Amino acid sequence: MTINNRVLFLGVFLACFGLLGFGLVLQHVIHLEPCPLCILQRIVFIVICATALTAAIHNPKHSGWTVYSGLLTFLSLLGGGIAAWQVYLQHLPPGQAPECGPGLDYMLEAMPLAKILPMIFKGSGECAEVTWTFLDMSIAEWALGWFVLFALVGLVAAFRRSASQK
Repeated sequence: MTINNRVLFLGVFLACFGLLGFGLVLQHVIHLEPCPLCILQRIVFIVICATALTAAIHNPKHSGWTVYSGLLTFLSLLGGGIAAWQVYLQHLPPGQAPECGPGLDYMLEAMPLAKILPMIFKGSGECAEVTWTFLDMSIAEWALGWFVLFALVGLVAAFRRSASQK
């Protein structure tokens, strides 16, 4: 029995939905405020979630799956890059982590977007802090693992579809 792409994308949607829900629990129940890099990762998870749901509902023919698979892979690599950068920051020696900067809310109100994005991607001290772990892995490490898994699902869906078209 093989799993079709529609089921794969529905699984990605459900996983993302669960991850986003868990992130909201961490934020609103356990009171862990997300850092700027966490917020960017959350945005990527939201876009992956929406893309996967759209693909599962649309259930396109032939080249449509290639488009959705490519989009899933691209978004997952983007989110994985952000998560990998945060993991790098978290593993820097204590004196080498960047200093804490202004909060994202303040930056969005006071600065143009062209100045905000480089500051966010540089990271800050709050991005280097590990405030919660599960099985000795930080939130950023877990996010990186999920992004890698979603990228693999995108690649499997793309290559399986393209192989079946030959």
